[in-house]
Amino acid sequence: MNTQYRKPLAGSRLDYFDTREAVDAIESGAYAKLPYTSKVLAEQLVRRCEPEALTDALKQLIERKRDLDFPWYPARVVCHDILGQTALVDLAGLRDAIADQGGDPSLVNPVVPTQLIVDHSLSVEAAGFDPDAFRKNREIEDRRNEDRFHFIEWTKTAFKNVDVIPAGNGIMHQINLEKMSPVIQARDGVAFPDTCVGTDSHTPHVDSLGVLAIGVGGLEAETVMLGLPSMMRLPDIAGVKLTGQRQPGITATDIVLALTEFLRRERVVGAYVEFFGAGADSLTIGDRATISNMCPEFGATAAMFYIDAQTITYLKLTGREPEQVALVENYARTTGLWADQMVAAEYERELEFDLSTVVRNMAGPSNPHRRLPTSALHERGISDEAKLDAGRASEAQGLMPDGAVIIAAITSCTNTSNPRNVVAAALLAKKANELGLLRKPWVKTSFAPGSKVAELYLKEAGLLSELEKLGFGIVGFACTTCNGMSGALDPKIQQEIIDRDLYATAVLSGNRNFDGRIHPYAKQAFLASPPLVVAYAIAGTIRLDIEQDALGMDKSGKPVMLKDIWPSDDAIDAIVASCVKPEQFRQIYIPMFDLGKIEVAKSPLYDWRPMSTYIRRPPYWEGALAGVRTLKGMRPLAVLPDNITTDHLSPSNAIMANSASGEYLAKMGVPEEDFNSYATHRGDHLTAQRATFANPQLINEMAVVNGEVKQGSLARVEPDGRVMRMWEAIETYMDRRQNLIIIAGADYGQGSSRDWAAKGVRLAGVEAIVAEGFERIHRTNLVGMGVLPLEFKAGDTRKTYAIDGTETYDVEGDIAPRAELVVVMNRANGVSVRIPVTCRLDTAAEVRVYNAGGVLQCFAQDFLKGAA
Repeated sequence: MNTQYRKPLAGSRLDYFDTREAVDAIESGAYAKLPYTSKVLAEQLVRRCEPEALTDALKQLIERKRDLDFPWYPARVVCHDILGQTALVDLAGLRDAIADQGGDPSLVNPVVPTQLIVDHSLSVEAAGFDPDAFRKNREIEDRRNEDRFHFIEWTKTAFKNVDVIPAGNGIMHQINLEKMSPVIQARDGVAFPDTCVGTDSHTPHVDSLGVLAIGVGGLEAETVMLGLPSMMRLPDIAGVKLTGQRQPGITATDIVLALTEFLRRERVVGAYVEFFGAGADSLTIGDRATISNMCPEFGATAAMFYIDAQTITYLKLTGREPEQVALVENYARTTGLWADQMVAAEYERELEFDLSTVVRNMAGPSNPHRRLPTSALHERGISDEAKLDAGRASEAQGLMPDGAVIIAAITSCTNTSNPRNVVAAALLAKKANELGLLRKPWVKTSFAPGSKVAELYLKEAGLLSELEKLGFGIVGFACTTCNGMSGALDPKIQQEIIDRDLYATAVLSGNRNFDGRIHPYAKQAFLASPPLVVAYAIAGTIRLDIEQDALGMDKSGKPVMLKDIWPSDDAIDAIVASCVKPEQFRQIYIPMFDLGKIEVAKSPLYDWRPMSTYIRRPPYWEGALAGVRTLKGMRPLAVLPDNITTDHLSPSNAIMANSASGEYLAKMGVPEEDFNSYATHRGDHLTAQRATFANPQLINEMAVVNGEVKQGSLARVEPDGRVMRMWEAIETYMDRRQNLIIIAGADYGQGSSRDWAAKGVRLAGVEAIVAEGFERIHRTNLVGMGVLPLEFKAGDTRKTYAIDGTETYDVEGDIAPRAELVVVMNRANGVSVRIPVTCRLDTAAEVRVYNAGGVLQCFAQDFLKGAA
């Protein structure tokens, strides 16, 4: 640790690094003008950089230069069990590779404290109207995931610096917000801002506390775990001034859906966004967390709020120790991170958003940024009029109406981190119960809070039973429906959907509603606030104007409108003030984090189970990854439109029996009821690679049948010209040892930070991807797997060059950060076209990783050199 600028922190026994002095020594008065993000980044440079490199690194922040890389050393790594487990499987495989080459595998450990929370494995098989749902779902989770949980338990004993919170305790982001983040760290006698990376795109949830936390792929997290800095250049930092006050009856969900639409329109993709102004001051941490959580939905990397009185109030409310609360305020005021001291901050781009303009909102279908007022939902509810007419024609013969809501879920840390949203749903349920309203029988309802504390304050308020009466009993404390883990439908309801080709829908209080994600039989999905989720469970269909039409009839036969049961702000605030208490947080979290003594594993190497379909030694020194990338003669695996998400690339929802993964699991002797989700099998490459492009909503423009592009997990093998299932096409190309390329449109790889969206295509033999633009996390995952991301020049698209997939491709030029390269497209008729592209290896460090073949290969080379 650099000792320059180290000083005592008054009022404590700790030291701190005087970043103001270091910055102002370069340019007088510069520190006060820095955005919050830049101040945090500057602090870790002052604390960690070698003196001779410090000035140049700080100048990048002060002068807003972007010509040099500088290091970022996050204080923590936070993981959920899917990507966290996959990262640790990679490290276990790396240990094997090190041992095979004569190295000491026990020396491969996370250097940075790593916290893994098992929260992505629970499927809602038993719905919220089953009083025994929580126990049943947990038992199914443990049975299905025994292989995975065995490995995760081993990691606790085999790796240093890894803490594990087992299943059934909540969602990583909410636990991070309510407990894990100290906001200000105190290590080795030094106070400094808490920072973290997390293996989930919603890691910015804790940005609401003023903690710089970003979502990364597991491959980038592995780099940080192993003690290497995350190399970066100064990001675009946009200031968003929030003005006005929200209108009565408007929830934080309504605000964030409006903000998501606004910020997507303003193109903050990849930016670090900082919220400030009188509107921001009025928002509670729960409200701010709702906004920060949806950072990836508006395309940003971070969604920061300043540290202020709301932060201190929240830390006290959540049971943090008084000494820690005092440290946060003392440090923030001393170092200029307190909100009042940020008034001089200057932003290259400043936007303004008026909270008073927000109405009651939802978002969908298919995209979280596709906002619409609730009053307009019925107009967007069904886009296919032919199916609508068919549904109406057969309605008399079925149980459900057209546009039936088959899933209504209060789920996800986005909303359950905010007590106001949860209490609002419970009060709406109470009023509905009083009037005799019921959920429609075809609606599968569930309530999956991100924290066990929600159960305590709802019981304290006498409101949990009100939710249970309407079918919103607690089904688990985990990431469920939002992650595609909505579970099986009632067989009769599922069969009716199939028989009538019904346009069924889902309404959830989550953050994701991409095509095919929520449930295979929910053709559309809409995001909504928790109280609206309850209202739609009562209505049973999205084919109504929920603001003007009756939800149902009361006991006397009188129609009941939404306004009749919507709770007042005063009623919500009174319950939150009286029933959410610090002792509840202490009751939950003190025993949860009392991890006790951990027994050391007998061997540093994992004893892989040969028949496991969950955990398998990774193949990073075999197959396509062992071959030489030539970037010559590549054939397209897919030609894709705009907005391809990681759910298209590698879905996370339930595995269907007729899918390539399902057929493989059946051959391995797994019963269909235990196929589980794609996400849970990502520790086994033989299952996971069969999920590549397995989304049934995929549009591959090469899959032309009878002159029309056919939707589905399809590809066309060339030069044969045969359209077949994607996995069979991949197998065909693997057998031929054919190297591949993917051509895509704008915003390629948006969505969850999913390693297998990059791993799957690399194992298939994809060497390069040419797109109009890449989402940040997916681009870094591609680099981490040794796939070359290339970007069309502005204005160019696949259509500019009439690409149809019959061509072969070569890449020419010297690979360097942001280098100008040429993709040579060789048409089947012998004509060649030269396409100028930009190499999206953005830093020297990324070039180095790419040249090594990927993150793990790079680390292994360095490790063995150092041990030699």
